[in-house]
Amino acid sequence: MSGTHTDVPSMLAFRLPVPIPAAEHEQCPVTEVLRRVGDKWSVLVLVQLGSRRHRFNELHRSIENISQRMLTRTLRILEQDGLIEREVYPTVPPSVEYGLTPLGRGLLVPLSALADWAVENHRHIAAARDRTDRRWDGER
Repeated sequence: MSGTHTDVPSMLAFRLPVPIPAAEHEQCPVTEVLRRVGDKWSVLVLVQLGSRRHRFNELHRSIENISQRMLTRTLRILEQDGLIEREVYPTVPPSVEYGLTPLGRGLLVPLSALADWAVENHRHIAAARDRTDRRWDGER
């Protein structure tokens, strides 16, 4: 929120250029984060790690239908973004645990707010879709 307009969401406090330059949109930090949390697996991994640290196989078993390859890829990307950390223990064979970084833990707050909003408004969205589908069917 801006300091002078506390009732205006921060996203609306600034005017975007018209038209919005494609390069600016691609480089926008918001676009980057939305891509990350909008992919199929990242949020599930973050939520699982939000409760406690996990070993790879624990994570793999806890998320149905994710392949080992995709879990490996998702973990690498989340680590690269600084959202999770990978800790290797010097055992034979080496054991590895994954956990959230402070940055990743901080992301759980807005993700939780978004999840709460989605649950609270799911019925309204479904009803709007039904109304739109009926209207579009009538136009055909």
